[in-house]
Amino acid sequence: MNEMILLKLGELVLKGLNRRAFEDKLQANIYRRLNHLGQFRVYTRQSTTYVEPMTDSCDMDGAWEALKKVFGIVGLSRARACEKDKDAILAAARGYLDNQLRAARTFKVETKRADKTFPMTSIQLSQYVGGELHELYDNLSVDVHHPELTVHVEIRDYAAFVHADPEPGAGGLPVGINGRAVSLLSGGIDSPVASYMIAKRGVALEMVHFFSYPYTSNEARDKVLELARLLTPYCGRMVVHVVPFTAIQEELRRSCPPELFTLVMRRFMMRISTQVARRIGAKALVTGECLGQVASQTMEAMTVTGAVTGLPVLRPVVGMDKEDIVQISRKIGTFETSILPYEDCCTVFTPKHPRLRPTLEELEAAEAPLDIEAMVQAAVDGIERVQV
Repeated sequence: MNEMILLKLGELVLKGLNRRAFEDKLQANIYRRLNHLGQFRVYTRQSTTYVEPMTDSCDMDGAWEALKKVFGIVGLSRARACEKDKDAILAAARGYLDNQLRAARTFKVETKRADKTFPMTSIQLSQYVGGELHELYDNLSVDVHHPELTVHVEIRDYAAFVHADPEPGAGGLPVGINGRAVSLLSGGIDSPVASYMIAKRGVALEMVHFFSYPYTSNEARDKVLELARLLTPYCGRMVVHVVPFTAIQEELRRSCPPELFTLVMRRFMMRISTQVARRIGAKALVTGECLGQVASQTMEAMTVTGAVTGLPVLRPVVGMDKEDIVQISRKIGTFETSILPYEDCCTVFTPKHPRLRPTLEELEAAEAPLDIEAMVQAAVDGIERVQV
């Protein structure tokens, strides 16, 4: 039988009557992710999802790498299927794992018998396969506590499977199962990590980026689109809504008290993002705000900036240390792009002494002379939609 990929599911197996909806969403995401790699059959049995190549032309290495980044999967194994017979299982283990068996010094065999009609118990089958492999490979000794190699045998409904130690998957929930949100994507470190983290909870994303040409360069815009592209292996395909923000920032510089400039600007960002969310049917906004990191991210500041939207504002990194955020950005591959020296709109006209403890009343007073509705509408009308 052909090589297959076995996917272990995480939280999905704890779901109740709606578990099938989670499994169906995961399978749809897998099909979409593997579409360009060949024809695969994907199905779920007994809390395991099977990815079976239907032709010899399927790119198994590409599929393996792609599936490592699919949310909803906690473990992956490349496995060989065989008949449910002890000697067929031994032959599969010897043939499929020969290189690993020759390289290891210690090993053990672990069996899971989901098919209880199989005539041997899990312990009996492990002892049989382990004993035979020990005889066949002089380099191997048994270590049941800390083996270099574990040979896994699974007896399931339709076949037996042999594989080595599984690799960890991306975890989380299938993207899209928890609805859609709009993520405010800057060129920094935090917002890509926040987008990744909320996608891991099953949320499909579209991005909003605020672009202030000529104060910010086209290279800064391209940097943000590259960050979005780096997120697609996890988040799936998405649209980046590039908002022309120059006119709003220039008007705020003319009309607003300097110490309130950043907060009024962020309130406009939230208003515009809310309009985008309503257009696409999104139910929440996502930001990369981290409590106390900058002046606009105090509790009082987040209160006044979030007051202009009726949508939930999800802040996945709000309680994290900066180093923790950096570690995740390195893991998902966005860090090196995030630190490229191209400024985004948040650094334009930054006041020297921003207000740390603003009140809603003073923000509303500062905005009173502005035609807020017209300014927001002009920005929304000028949005460029970029498919990533």
